[in-house]
Amino acid sequence: MTNLPTHLRKIGQVFVDESMTDTPVARRVRSRLAEGGRADIPWTVIPPDQDRVVFDRGETQAVYLKEYKGRFLRFCPGTRAYHCCGYRIIHIGENCPMACSYCILQAYFQDRVLKVWANQDDLFRELADGFGADRDTRYRVGTGEFTDSLALEHLTGYSRDLVHFLEDYDNVVLELKSKVVDLTWMDGTTRTDRVLPAWSLNAPFINEHEEFGVSTLTERLEAARTCAEAGFKVCLHFDPIIRFDGWREGYAEIIDRIFDYVKPEQIAYMSLGSFRCMPQLNPIIEDKFPETTYIYNEFVPGLDGKARLLRPLRVEQFQFMVDRLRAHGMEEQLYFCMESTEVWNEVFGYAPKDFGGLGKRLMGRAFGE
Repeated sequence: MTNLPTHLRKIGQVFVDESMTDTPVARRVRSRLAEGGRADIPWTVIPPDQDRVVFDRGETQAVYLKEYKGRFLRFCPGTRAYHCCGYRIIHIGENCPMACSYCILQAYFQDRVLKVWANQDDLFRELADGFGADRDTRYRVGTGEFTDSLALEHLTGYSRDLVHFLEDYDNVVLELKSKVVDLTWMDGTTRTDRVLPAWSLNAPFINEHEEFGVSTLTERLEAARTCAEAGFKVCLHFDPIIRFDGWREGYAEIIDRIFDYVKPEQIAYMSLGSFRCMPQLNPIIEDKFPETTYIYNEFVPGLDGKARLLRPLRVEQFQFMVDRLRAHGMEEQLYFCMESTEVWNEVFGYAPKDFGGLGKRLMGRAFGE
């Protein structure tokens, strides 16, 4: 019997680059798997002349503790065709152990290997050079772009290490975005003003039928309350918003529930984004999630090459949700993820002044201004 979190119980193999076998991350993963009753999981050391692993063991998953040789600090891969929030990515790994039908990572990483960049010394060196070069330049960064910020935290302690490292950087705010609950990172910082714990939310129907291996909505909201009561500002994200029979009742229910746990003033910001997908994602969803039906809604190609719900249908959902959130006292916290000036004007009655304006506004929210 294992006491690993549900979303980690399919791990059946660990790969580690030869150069990473004695790193803190590798030692921690081995120790925590043993503590979780999985000391039997085989470890394979990858020699220096091999840059990829092959893993095909049914429904199980593998963790690959890799020496990453690329750039850790990146820009968000947005497009100037739509307003982007402008945050920076701290790249800590790739892929996710959970299974959400709509997740774009399925198109990026078509294997069952969860990669973790184990060379943290290189990461921290790059961040120190970047963030320390000009302490007057502010950064709003996050780790939840190519993986879930907390999905592997139980094994790696990565976020705890990161928040501890960033504690000395007054010009950096880190967002930890997740669909699971792991608050052990809180032990790594005394700076409640420099970490933004964040959770993705959705309608209960979507959570139950399209998100697998994740924490429940109640667990996420309880975690948000715990963080808010500890002094952290929290972030919440409705992305993707999905159109399904009963969507009004579903999104009304989860919006109303939010404010049973946190107050509007405890929320730094909240994003709203409609489901959009790359062309190669649809056949993956059809194959892996045959009971999913929302992909057969009315979509058109967007300016970024992704299929988007017809604009009148998107606006209808956005307007409904914004009106509901405004009734709870939300206004300055709200923004759209990757939407056009026209949609901003139609729903909010205004739009960011330029394609960098949204980023400046959210920077202020992140730093408590």
